[in-house]
Amino acid sequence: MTDVYSRGARWLDALAESAAPDQSGPVRVREGRLDDARATFIAVVPDPQNRFPRATDNVVGLEQGWLLARAVRALIHADRDAPVKRPIVAVVDVKSQAYGRREELLGIHLACAAAADAYASARLAGHPVIALIVGPAMSGAYLAHGYQANRIVALDAPGTAVHAMGKEAAARVTRRSVESLDALGDTVLPMSYKMSAYARLGLLHELLEGIDADAPSSADIARVQASLAAAVRDARDGPRDLSNRLASADAQRTRAASIEVRRRMREQWHA
Repeated sequence: MTDVYSRGARWLDALAESAAPDQSGPVRVREGRLDDARATFIAVVPDPQNRFPRATDNVVGLEQGWLLARAVRALIHADRDAPVKRPIVAVVDVKSQAYGRREELLGIHLACAAAADAYASARLAGHPVIALIVGPAMSGAYLAHGYQANRIVALDAPGTAVHAMGKEAAARVTRRSVESLDALGDTVLPMSYKMSAYARLGLLHELLEGIDADAPSSADIARVQASLAAAVRDARDGPRDLSNRLASADAQRTRAASIEVRRRMREQWHA
């Protein structure tokens, strides 16, 4: 078991092989199996000893961004001559990007961009990149760790959410109460903090209900493994870009304006 508890760490332990005795730090990379084939699992975990005070929790800061980029680039390099590239599973449980004055001065935007670019490069190189959302997937942290995946699988459980900011912060910015913000989310999907609402935007490959995110049973783990394996197979059979996110019936209905904007941009670009 990992020495630092978080949902991401718990699911990394559940899905991957045992960690090396000396493994430490905020980014954990572990090997495992999906469909009896090798896969690599990556998670960002709390790091109480991190030298940056804002980066001690499960957040993506300077070190986390560069470590994610290094880990994914190493996988790309290792599989560069392999006829079949191994899957990469980003276990997503990230509360935020670790913004602070020092982080801004030292270029946190570059660190997060390097991580996002590495994941995109792996996807374009033929690695099926799957994001598994087991906790919060917030703001720039999710963009750096998970959002570039070919397919996104999420648990529909308390504590899972995809959003630009936390609910309390969003309430302050919009000058609403948390209760009125929740009510608004029922009619304006992008404002909702419910995973079921996020699924209706057409961005998820699968939303898994009835799974205990904090203490998964062996049956829960088996369901998630099966879902990840199916997502890997689907990613291998599809294009390497992210066009699938606009192809579902939900996306056609709820993101019609986005689809039309893209159509017009393509039309003008090729005119």
